[in-house]
Amino acid sequence: MFDGVQFAAYTDDHPPPHVHGFYAGMEVILELSFAEKKVRLADRKDRVRPPNAKRLDEIIALWEAAQ
Repeated sequence: MFDGVQFAAYTDDHPPPHVHGFYAGMEVILELSFAEKKVRLADRKDRVRPPNAKRLDEIIALWEAAQ
């Protein structure tokens, strides 16, 4: 948990490396690039749930601040 956002990484999950962020009733999936030290929104249809979720930029900024 970081600043109200719960991040989960599932050890038996599929590549690429990613985390699930949960905040205010929404979920986002963020891909992790360790070589580039970058975080980006996953390139998949279900990357934001619900699809009309707000405040996505806040979650990405919080994750990057935790690095």
